[in-house]
Parts: sequence; C-alpha cells; structure tokens
Amino acid sequence: MTLTADILIAAAFAFAFSIGAHYTGACMGMPYAAGAIRPWHALLLMAPLALVGAAFASGRVEATVGHGILNGGTVELGVALAIVVAALVLTSLYNLVTIPTSTIQILVFSTVGAGLAAGIPIEWGTIGSLVVLWALAPFAAFGLGFLFVRLADRFRPFHSAPAAGSKSPLGSAAVAGLVGVGCAASFAMGANDVSNASGALIMTGVFGLLLAGVVGGLGLALGVLTWGRPLLQRVAFDLVELDPRMATASQLAQSTVILVSVAFGFFTSMNQALVGAMVGAGIARRRSTVLWKPIRSILLGWSVGPVSGVALGFGLVWALVHTHLL
Repeated sequence: MTLTADILIAAAFAFAFSIGAHYTGACMGMPYAAGAIRPWHALLLMAPLALVGAAFASGRVEATVGHGILNGGTVELGVALAIVVAALVLTSLYNLVTIPTSTIQILVFSTVGAGLAAGIPIEWGTIGSLVVLWALAPFAAFGLGFLFVRLADRFRPFHSAPAAGSKSPLGSAAVAGLVGVGCAASFAMGANDVSNASGALIMTGVFGLLLAGVVGGLGLALGVLTWGRPLLQRVAFDLVELDPRMATASQLAQSTVILVSVAFGFFTSMNQALVGAMVGAGIARRRSTVLWKPIRSILLGWSVGPVSGVALGFGLVWALVHTHLL
C-alpha cells in the first residue's frame, strides 16, 4: 500500500471521528435533554450502535458514494484525498464558527468539484436524486413528527409532561421510549453518515464495502466517546423546547426518514430530518415551541455548504494537477 493510500485512510478515519462527535446531539440530545439518560451512558450506548450501523447497514449508501457520483471507474488516490480533505476542512471550519451545515451535502459537492477539476464524468442523475431527497426529507420528517404526536396524544391524552431539561422524574415508559429512539437514531447515523468518510476508500479500491464500513465505524465510535460530550446538548437545548413525548416522536420521525433513505441507497442530513420533525411536533401541539433564530442559521449553512464544497474540491484537485502532483 502506498504512502498516499495510507494518508487517505488516515484522513478518512479522522473525518469519521469528526462526524461521530458532530452528530451526538442529533442522536442522543433528546433523551439527554429530557433527563432520560446521563451523558456518558448516552455516549456508551451510541458508540457501538453507530459502529454496527456503519459496518452492516451502510453498504448501499457506500456504493452510491463510491461508484454512483463519479463515473470514471477507479478514482485516483490524489483525487479521493482532495475530496476527503475538502469535506473535512469545511465541516471543521463551519463547526468552529458555529454555522450548522450538512456534512453529506458538503461531501457530495466536494466530490462534484473534484470530479469537474479532474475531468471525471459526473453522474448528474444521482446528484439530482439526492437533491430531491434532501428537499423532501425535512417535510417528510415534519409530517411524521406531527402525526406521531397527534397519535400519541389521541391514545394517551397529554396533560403536563415534564419539559425538556426538567428535573421532574420521568415514567419508565417515557425513559424507555426516549432511550429507544436515541438508540435507533445512533444506528441510523452509522448507516447513513459513515460513507461521508468511507466512500473515498471505496471509489479508489483501497477497501471493499464491509471493511470500509468497519474502519469508518470505528472512527465514528471513537469520535462519539472522546469528543462527543461537549456537542451532545446543542440540538436539543438550542433549537426547540420539547416535552418527552414530543422528543420521542421527533427522534422516531428522524430515524424513520433516515433508515428508509438508507434502504434505497441514499443518504440525507440527520439534522435536517430532526429539525423538520421537531417543527412538526411543535405545530402538532399548536404552540410556538420552535426557536427560529437557530433554524435560520441552519438554513444559511445548508446554502453555503454545497457552494463551498464545489469550490474547495475543484480548487484542491486543480492545484494538484497544475503542480504535477496528480
């Protein structure tokens, strides 16, 4: 294995590490905010479930990233490295300046930019399908979040459940429900997001689907355990005030949308799905629970992520070509 391949593996692992930490709030923020689970218990549950999802449920999405975006056969190691570096740098930068972005959208459009610079044909049909999915997923999650809350309230009328962050004790059913949907979201995150990092290992032929998923999954799990706690509460506490039933419905809607997408070989933003589900859950209660300022910042991130991904992916490969390093 060449030095470039070793660097690519290290970069992909680092990217997976960053992704794992980044999505702790999207997966376990709800049960933690509601007081159903302690922080370290949440992370210790999330890490192995993300690894299992990455290793055993990500194959179709990995194939989409590895073979369905660039249509040029095996991709050169330098091009794949530029894709991973562009996505890792942009994701880290936006995290640093607290602009919430979609890691998936950054990765896909970094791949597009790199492909354009390298003269590799782009599978625009795949890009179009992904864009349609990204547009529809938040609305699907919105509808499910709304529906799940209405159904729950219909069969068990809502009175005065404790608010998110409340110190009031939760019933055993509420705890089980919140922790259960957090576990489902953790598994879904592994299946949905590992290909952001591992796809580059597949498009170059360095690893097959299973090994790439395992390597990426280990990165996700390590990121959850070592860097996840400071990021755990961002989504649950900053975006919306939810009671435990609304939180459970939101997380269940998110996981449903993600797992259905993964089953068809596509991936979409965990945060987009969760925000859509939370808005739906809030409207189902006919009260203004949604905090719009953070949501506006997320919409800003969704707009700048793809543009910057294309620009940096193209720029890195262009520089490699013109310095004769590629």
